[in-house]
Amino acid sequence: MRKSLFARWRSSFFAGLALVLPGVITLAIVKWLFGTISSFTDTLLFFLPYCIAPAKIYQDGISGAMFWYWSLLAVVIAIVLISAVGVLARYYFGKRLIELADNLMLRVPMLNKIYGTIKQVDQAFTSGKKTSFKTVVLVEYPRQGIYSVGFLTSERANEIEYKTNRKCVCVFIPTTPIPTGGFLIVVPEEEVIKLEMSVADGLKYIISFGAISHEYNHNELGK
Repeated sequence: MRKSLFARWRSSFFAGLALVLPGVITLAIVKWLFGTISSFTDTLLFFLPYCIAPAKIYQDGISGAMFWYWSLLAVVIAIVLISAVGVLARYYFGKRLIELADNLMLRVPMLNKIYGTIKQVDQAFTSGKKTSFKTVVLVEYPRQGIYSVGFLTSERANEIEYKTNRKCVCVFIPTTPIPTGGFLIVVPEEEVIKLEMSVADGLKYIISFGAISHEYNHNELGK
């Protein structure tokens, strides 16, 4: 029996959707990232209104959001400046300047608390420690019998271990499909199942709603 016109259209639509969706989602993520980053980097072009008419800079002709090409220029300038800081950090004079700026930030009331915390987090993820977001784990969360995929961020929780009298680890549970958000849970070490998949495979698993799964051959275990 031949398919009805509606059935053929539905089949074609879902086939096309499967082909188009990855590209659409990728472009949407890139657009979101560009918009988020440019909201900060646009401030680098603070001098632009003094050189060019606002109507040629801002979308509404007065202020606010810039045209995309100016935002792109601001992102490029930010990349160049960050690279320049990286080059400076290799030399004694640059190291002294960075140390001076660092000490200045840590001496400003209120600001030092925020800056100090962010600096500690940054150092934890860039220090090369094996426990810094480099192990994919499975934990029973939000209740017993239901498992969540997360990332081991630290194997030390000193005060918590002292108060609970149990060896605990910190696990970050990311949200789906954008894993930049999430929440931290502290779990007894014996209740954490470490997985063989890499962080990249773990991220793919989360972003794809579990559709892309790490290939695992249990027969290779122990070889």
